[in-house]
Amino acid sequence: MYTRLVMDQSPRIRIDPASGIPAVRQIVDSLRVLLVEGRLGPGATLPSVRRVAVELGVHFNTVAEAYRQLAAEGWLNLQHGRGAVVVPRAVPAVADGAGNEGLRDRLRGLVAQMRAEGISVESIADELRALAKVVKRS
Repeated sequence: MYTRLVMDQSPRIRIDPASGIPAVRQIVDSLRVLLVEGRLGPGATLPSVRRVAVELGVHFNTVAEAYRQLAAEGWLNLQHGRGAVVVPRAVPAVADGAGNEGLRDRLRGLVAQMRAEGISVESIADELRALAKVVKRS
């Protein structure tokens, strides 16, 4: 069962309470997708921590931690009493690619999970190409 957050506009985040993935990670990943794809752009104000927590059915500290992580990555400006605002973010330079190994491992794990659930290699490749096009446009 998924819990979905309806934001003021059309972007939505979803979490699966039954998943083994911590809720904070699901929230961060969902918001990061919206940010990278440009569906949440600079100047957008995210809903309050408490509102998101209530709508997703999680503790407010979980949402606060997700917002802090995104702020540390340079996506959000957090101001007490003013909420979380999306800020312009430059793409960080990759020094050596070694830092990407963890990301590659996560991607390999997701692809392996998709294969284990019966999704064809061709379908996975098509999905990755489609996602790359979306990210490239942003």
